[in-house]
Amino acid sequence: MKITVQALVRAPLSAVWAAWSDPEAIKVWNTASPDWHTTAASVDLRVGGQFSSRMEAKDGSFGFDFAGTYSAVEPHRLIVSQLGDRELRVEFSEGPEGVTVRETFDGEPTHSEEQQRAGWQAILDSFVRYVEGRG
Repeated sequence: MKITVQALVRAPLSAVWAAWSDPEAIKVWNTASPDWHTTAASVDLRVGGQFSSRMEAKDGSFGFDFAGTYSAVEPHRLIVSQLGDRELRVEFSEGPEGVTVRETFDGEPTHSEEQQRAGWQAILDSFVRYVEGRG
C-alpha cells in the first residue's frame, strides 16, 4: 500500500532543501509529538549514500532507528530512498505560495494506514513549523 502525505512550506526552496538534508536540523524537527525526539541523525545525500535518525521517547521507554539508502537524488526536486524492501519518495515542488513537500511511501504491516499517515503527517507538519519559524 502506498501512503502519501504533503504540506506547503512558505519558505524558499533552498531553505526547505537545506532543512531536509541537514542532520542538525533533522534532530530539531523530526518528531511526531512533544514526548518524542531525535537524538542522532546522519545524512550522506548521494545515490548509494545512507541516512539514519534515532527516534526515542523522551522518557526512555522506547526508541528505534529510521534508516535507509538513497537510490535517487535530484537536488531541490526529488529524493528516493530504500527502507529495506520499502520505498520512500520525497518530492519538492516550488509554487507561488512556497514549496510543496510530498512524501509517498510503502506502508508497513505493523500499524494501520491511518496510524502511519497520521504519524508521517505530524512529522511533516513539525518540519513546516521548523522551516517557517526560521524565516
